[in-house]
Amino acid sequence: MRPDQLAQAIASQAADKKAFDIVELDLRGTIDYTDFFVICSGTSDRQVKSICDGIRFGMKQEHGVAARRIEGLTQAHWVLLDYLDVIVHVFLPEVRAFYDLERLWGEVPARAVGVGLS
Repeated sequence: MRPDQLAQAIASQAADKKAFDIVELDLRGTIDYTDFFVICSGTSDRQVKSICDGIRFGMKQEHGVAARRIEGLTQAHWVLLDYLDVIVHVFLPEVRAFYDLERLWGEVPARAVGVGLS
């Protein structure tokens, strides 16, 4: 699966779990450790965990792809799922606003997959 297809599939899995403000950042040619970030938010730590579980299960079941590393699942304020070519960031809204990855990587192409609360 190409990195752009992987990012789209992950974004779709997140949307299925009612993640909101889903954004794909195309980092190809900007950094060398990944091609895309998929960034999204959940309304509570419970929903953040549900989004992560949905992504993990859906990607494994539908595409045979597993995350290589997972960070932050215990607290579930900011969870990182590493799919090598795609790194997924699932945030609580206030944590996302604080770190503001979209502004940090503002010069790269971005695609909004979902905007606002679903």
